[in-house]
Amino acid sequence: MNETNTLPNVAIFGRPNVGKSALFNRLVGRKIAIVHDRPGITRDRLSATCTRGERPFTLWDTGGIFGAGESELTQQVERAAENALRESDLLLFVVDAREGLSPIDGELARMLRKRQKPVVLVINKIDNEKHDPLAAEFDSLGFEKVVSVSAEHNRGITRLVEMIDRALTQRSLVPKASQSGARKSPLLEEGPTAIAIVGRPNVGKSSLINAIVRSERAIVSQLPGTTRDAIDIVYERDDVRFVFIDTAGIRRRGKVSSSAEVFSVMRAERSIRRADLCVLIIDLIMGVTAQDKRIAGLIQEARKPAIAVLNKWDLVKPRRSEKQRGRELIEEARSRLFFLDYVPVLITSASTGENVDRLFALIQKVQRAARKRIGTGVLNRLLRHAFEANPPPLVKGRRLKLFYATQATNSGLHPVEASVGKGSASEKSRGDVAPPEFVLFVNDPPLITESYRRYLEARIREAEPYPGLPIILTLRARARNVSRR
Repeated sequence: MNETNTLPNVAIFGRPNVGKSALFNRLVGRKIAIVHDRPGITRDRLSATCTRGERPFTLWDTGGIFGAGESELTQQVERAAENALRESDLLLFVVDAREGLSPIDGELARMLRKRQKPVVLVINKIDNEKHDPLAAEFDSLGFEKVVSVSAEHNRGITRLVEMIDRALTQRSLVPKASQSGARKSPLLEEGPTAIAIVGRPNVGKSSLINAIVRSERAIVSQLPGTTRDAIDIVYERDDVRFVFIDTAGIRRRGKVSSSAEVFSVMRAERSIRRADLCVLIIDLIMGVTAQDKRIAGLIQEARKPAIAVLNKWDLVKPRRSEKQRGRELIEEARSRLFFLDYVPVLITSASTGENVDRLFALIQKVQRAARKRIGTGVLNRLLRHAFEANPPPLVKGRRLKLFYATQATNSGLHPVEASVGKGSASEKSRGDVAPPEFVLFVNDPPLITESYRRYLEARIREAEPYPGLPIILTLRARARNVSRR
């Protein structure tokens, strides 16, 4: 049940606002960390797989040490960075060429030397040749491996990647398969199942992930909105790989207080789209709120498999009749989330760890359901009976007619691949949790109403429940015969 250690770990380290997050985004090739000119924006450790060089590695972005921000969080930020230093095989020490050498840079340099780990000094914000002389000031830090870059303008990044490759090879940290070029790491070949942990601020998203991975990778705080970024946390359990995406709490639009919070809401919404499966966390003390329903609506709109977790059971658990009270809470949540009535519901306590392991049983349940198929004969008889029992409504004097139906084959597309496309409203989930799709050949697809679509979905679920999976109905017009001349 340990988190995967397939790839070498490279950590980005430095004081606040030197460009660590910009460098992280540049190396991994996509915007994961929030980039902002306000110190202390990155308060959690972010991780992603970097494949820019010849050899893949896991890249970590740490929160700024000695950074600005709420005093309650300072120790946790520093502890998260300490964990990254301890677990890393190579350190990228980032400094700001424009601001010059600061006393904090010197203190951090002494701290890194005590670690006795390989360090690459990355002098950032050397945007053009005119800035090159600014790098000389940092010679006094005494690091052997030094590179000048501009993360914002992609200057010097290729050389940095080459230095990382050489450093990892020298430490024999690259898997043999990668060194020989025979094949890539299994993490990259198969790809882990991406699970987005979503919910309102302070419902226990980070606490749940910490309970799962048994570490403090995500910072847990009573301050709402602690997680500003979507944090990718790689985890392996029983030889199965997962990526848990700890998203920033989604607030109501009217209560988004700063530009950083606006970015966080956008990031959380995008995390839902790129996930294979979404876990919606609900606070049992508050119950299902209008904001919970809005987030559930985002999951429904993206057509993502989902599981609902009712958290903080330890704070509401009665001394007697626990099962009865648990059933009541589940039924109440289902009634409020009626449009996601097919979603499995789990009651947990992230703080005590109660029932947390059952989440994986539900994930497996959804995976098994995704492999279920309804035979073509059974499907057509089922739908014809549904049409006869409740005919479609007239739309402008015309009625929908069904000619034939079949269940499509789910090829499944990993979210990373899907994100390369045209950015459709819903990016496809992996094959192991891909929602079932049924293709209906009809006389005129626009004749179906939303209520009748829900009716047909309900009839299909009577034959096969598909727990946790949305049902996708794709209507196609039957091809007309072309008359000969």
